[in-house]
Amino acid sequence: MLRILIIAMVLLGTILFFHREQPAPVHRSGVLVSGAPQQTLPQDTQLVTVGDYLLLPLAEFSLEARVLGRENYRFGREADLSPMDLALGWGEMSDSAILSRIEISQSNRFYFWRTERFPIPRRQIETQSANMHLIPANDYVAGKMDEVQAGDLVHFSGQLVEARAEDGWRWRSSLTREDTGNGACELVLVKDLYILPPP
Repeated sequence: MLRILIIAMVLLGTILFFHREQPAPVHRSGVLVSGAPQQTLPQDTQLVTVGDYLLLPLAEFSLEARVLGRENYRFGREADLSPMDLALGWGEMSDSAILSRIEISQSNRFYFWRTERFPIPRRQIETQSANMHLIPANDYVAGKMDEVQAGDLVHFSGQLVEARAEDGWRWRSSLTREDTGNGACELVLVKDLYILPPP
């Protein structure tokens, strides 16, 4: 029995290794996602329970975007609720020619960029990209999130939310793509997600 368990673990590790080592998609130059994220008033403001947290819907939300980076989190209260951040770009920030001149990184639930020479105005970089904290609404969405990698084009929809815990802890989504810095990230309860085919 132990031998079978060890073999199964080795096989699973091999599968996960090769899955995560897939090369990033290569895209042509040009804007790949022309539309900006869509946000409307919430259709229902009833609290939603996810694990030990209550989520207050703040807005309905959907987007198509290019994945600029992905970062997984395993420790801390935020990771318990939202195990993944995606740095996402649309408009000029989905263009390979532009992105080749911008260095992008993620850490500590933030998304960072730097460039030696601005390929587009700073404000376009700030308003056509964002770091989003994703909360899977169910196991199916969690599985689809695991498949996402940098370079993918994705569509997802759900709600921007404020998370609450019994001890008074709160984590609130930004409600605009115009802000930057601390508090500017979106906290998204993702109800549907899929990877788009290359254009």
